[in-house]
Amino acid sequence: MTGLDPAALSVLIARLSGIADEMGAVLRRGAFSPNIKERADCSAAVFDATGVMLAQAEHIPVHLGSMPASVHAVIRVLGELGPGEQAIVNDPFAGGTHLNDITVVAPCWHDGRLVGWVANRAHHADVGGAAPGSLPADATDIQQEGLRLPPMRLTPEVRRVLLAASRTPIERAGDLDAQHGANVVGVERLARLAGAPFGEVVAYGERRCRAALAALPDGEWTAEDHLDSTGSAPDQQRPARLRCTVRIDGERIEFDFTGTEAQRPGNTNAVRAVTV
Repeated sequence: MTGLDPAALSVLIARLSGIADEMGAVLRRGAFSPNIKERADCSAAVFDATGVMLAQAEHIPVHLGSMPASVHAVIRVLGELGPGEQAIVNDPFAGGTHLNDITVVAPCWHDGRLVGWVANRAHHADVGGAAPGSLPADATDIQQEGLRLPPMRLTPEVRRVLLAASRTPIERAGDLDAQHGANVVGVERLARLAGAPFGEVVAYGERRCRAALAALPDGEWTAEDHLDSTGSAPDQQRPARLRCTVRIDGERIEFDFTGTEAQRPGNTNAVRAVTV
């Protein structure tokens, strides 16, 4: 049962979603690169104090599905960040997607209590690596794709390393400042909701999801497809099988990727956060 009536719950969800939407608007307006400003390859979301996602704006789906893993990685590695601190991460093995997608995470404190977290992710046009744009088609190793940042505090020193790694440091500086500024706005807005029953938002999302699953028929379904190739080298010019079995049992759903090809040399593999 919920302690909020439906109208109050709807208002709270709308306010949280509005924070994420405003963060995205600040990010796009403040960014230097067309990649973010015009192409809108960026996302923003709001989380509770434990890192559970509360709301997201209608941005890039793969960002929003994987961003919680980056926030959890920041919390796991760095613990609590102090007021005004922010963290940065782009490591695909710490919740990231590819190295171009840089996530910036900030805590929201109010009256000495951690209210929650805000985060945004943006595709930076160049983070170093073997080719301009940091997307070499013939890459077989992640180090060829650019600078890899595990979860760490976003300090002036880390900022200088990132800018030095890029072929377009002025553009990177502007985009990174936009990400920082978007989180500042998000923190300010989220602090106004200190004390709100965020747990009811999460519980509502679970009820909606379980109801949707319960409305589907129980059973098992399998689909299979193929990638034409996994890279540009001659030995990569053969298909890679993708196979997924979906099982529904009441309010539970399972996705089983048994039968999918093993990891291949090349840059077409999907890390855990992207698959989830």
